[in-house]
Amino acid sequence: MKINLYDFDGTIYDGDSTFDFIKYEIKRHPIILITLFEDLLFALLYILHIVNKTKMKEHFYKFLRLIKNIDEEVISFWRIHDKNIKKFYLDKRHDQDIIISASPEFLLKPIANKLKVKDLIGSRVDKNTGKTTGLNCHDVEKVRRLDEKYEDYKVIEAYSDSIKSDKPILDLAKRAYLVKKDNISIIK
Repeated sequence: MKINLYDFDGTIYDGDSTFDFIKYEIKRHPIILITLFEDLLFALLYILHIVNKTKMKEHFYKFLRLIKNIDEEVISFWRIHDKNIKKFYLDKRHDQDIIISASPEFLLKPIANKLKVKDLIGSRVDKNTGKTTGLNCHDVEKVRRLDEKYEDYKVIEAYSDSIKSDKPILDLAKRAYLVKKDNISIIK
C-alpha cells in the first residue's frame, strides 16, 4: 500500500491545534484557568526532565474534565479554525494521505474526516478525562503507531515542519519535505 504521511501542527495546519483549542476553550469556559498554575508547574518539571512529554501533556489535558460536551466544543472549534489548513495541502490532498500527529485524535478527527484522509494517527487522549493511553505520538512513536496499524506500506512522501521531531517518519519516505509556513523545501 502506498501512502503519504503528513505531520499536522505547523505542517498542514498553520499553528498548533492543541494550543489553539485550549485558548478557544479558555475564552468559552474561563473556569479552566484554575488548572493553569499546575500546568505551568508540569511544564517546568518537563523542562527539568523530571516528567516526560506524555505525562506533561496528560496534565495539560485535565481541563477537559471541566467541559460538559466536548464533542460539540471540538466541532465548534473546527468551524472557526478549519481556515488554518494550509492551501498547499488543500491543493495537494490525496485519499492515500495519513495524518500522523502528537495532537489528540479526538481533536483532529473532525478535520481529518472533512479532509477525507485515509487515516488519522494521533495521541490517544480520553476526551472526557484527559488521560493518555500509551505514549505521546511524536518522534519514533509515530513510526511505532504506523507499524502497529499497517503491515505492508510504502511511504511515497512525508511532510513535516520539523526535521528533528519527525526524522523517523521522514526517513521512511521516498521523498521528504520540510514545510515552513508557506515554503516547502525538499529534504530528500
